[in-house]
Amino acid sequence: MALSFKNYTLLSSLQLTLKEKALTIPTEIQRFAIPAMLEGKSIVGVAETGSGKTLAFALPILSMLKQRETDGDKVIADSRPRALIVVPTRELGEQVSKVLKMFTHTTRLRVRTILGGTKIQVAKENMKGSFEILVATPGRLVQMISRQVFLSDVNILVFDEADQMIDAGFLTDATKIVAACKANRQIALFSATVSAEVQTMMKELVPTSEVFRTAGASRVVAQLVTQNKTVIDGKRMPLLESLVANSPEGGTLIFTNTRAQCDKLVNELGKKGIACAIYRGEMDKIQRRKNLKAFRDGEVKLLISTDLASRGLDVEHVGRVINYHMPQHLENYLHRVGRTARAGRSGTVINFVTERDLDIMKQVQAVRAR
Repeated sequence: MALSFKNYTLLSSLQLTLKEKALTIPTEIQRFAIPAMLEGKSIVGVAETGSGKTLAFALPILSMLKQRETDGDKVIADSRPRALIVVPTRELGEQVSKVLKMFTHTTRLRVRTILGGTKIQVAKENMKGSFEILVATPGRLVQMISRQVFLSDVNILVFDEADQMIDAGFLTDATKIVAACKANRQIALFSATVSAEVQTMMKELVPTSEVFRTAGASRVVAQLVTQNKTVIDGKRMPLLESLVANSPEGGTLIFTNTRAQCDKLVNELGKKGIACAIYRGEMDKIQRRKNLKAFRDGEVKLLISTDLASRGLDVEHVGRVINYHMPQHLENYLHRVGRTARAGRSGTVINFVTERDLDIMKQVQAVRAR
């Protein structure tokens, strides 16, 4: 299997950008997915967070679409993309779009977005004219199919972070999206974990796919240092105060289980004069984005969040994750700790453990032992 991007039949313009970005050696999921997608295969890729899934589908999409254009089949019709990438959240959509655009200055392919949380009029404007690649959240996309955007020319369809999109309504939306694309479209589904619901989605959407699982799927990475702190009589704050006095490079992401817990912690830290930002659902989206940017830019060292920040969100380097409240499910734990120790870097997770957390801690210990 190829140990260098040079070994893949990617366009020379993409190879040049990879070289400029000092990207030379593909990750495990990239070694699996890139050649399979370039061959036109439908695939399911299961890989841990931070493993490079975005480039695993971005590079073959850009290469195949540009080759088609070079062969004389240029996109001319308005609002008819040839590749569609479906993502669970606006933030992840923006990240995927950013990665794609790293390479479009040489390929000259056009990327558009229609994402939840933006005004419908903005989405409509984004769909005007001709373009090759669309990044979309499922709810907003279903609203606009066959009115502002037409998917009948889509022959490459990607569902990114599929495990995040599992809820009662998503499979219905996904089925509508697939039906609106070309009958012989190529599908790639990527997920960090495979629950029973994801298994159902795989069978429904990509029944004949090749399935790739990286060695790190469903376990923590070797570079992650784990510390467990026992919470006595429910007193978490004294433990936290001693930790936040020394913030690592990249800052600290602190997880709670509910919005109420998130708000309470932010208020308690504020009373103690400890600067932090909040990132959770059911808050003003503009403010949420500002808070995330402040954390990314290092203006604030603590970001307090629910599991909204645990899945798919890519901050360049988070030095430490603190589980102020332990999650109930192992999948949520894996997503949370996957925010640090990414791309070969080291990182630390600190778990605040009570007697109620014994079951989840047994599961965590089993994962660490693999």
